[in-house]
Amino acid sequence: MKDLPQPGPAHERLHRFVGRWSGTEHMAPTQWGPGGTATGRTSCRRALGGLALIQEYEQEKDGQIVFRGHGVMLIEPDTQDVLWWWFDSMGMPPSPARGHWNDDVLVFENTTPMGDARYTYALAGDGYRFTIENRFPGQTDFAEFMHGDYIRDQSMRE
Repeated sequence: MKDLPQPGPAHERLHRFVGRWSGTEHMAPTQWGPGGTATGRTSCRRALGGLALIQEYEQEKDGQIVFRGHGVMLIEPDTQDVLWWWFDSMGMPPSPARGHWNDDVLVFENTTPMGDARYTYALAGDGYRFTIENRFPGQTDFAEFMHGDYIRDQSMRE
């Protein structure tokens, strides 16, 4: 019988996101809405014996929850890439985004029928900036859809 995989250095790096986070988000106007500012809250926890990171996300705007998401991140054993599946209240079927670390910056890229997306987590101290950039069919350059600056809630550290 083959030994079960165990968490390694790549998992520990990913586990830096464990905890509860909140911050201000800035969205550009798009076909999904007028843009503006919102508050984002994310809770991240280890799962599957430390082999996965689970995210629960909600976005609040004008006192109401307007968007929810659920993420699952795993380390691909052969490449050590981070694979990220994202499910959200828009209902699109997920396809994994593939991520790579560059120092304290984790960048994911994904292609779907809606176009290309780039997601960047830039860790700094006890916070991070998350940015989403999209390139829709017919466009040559990525355009920022949103960015948010998040701080870890020290009283609720998991």
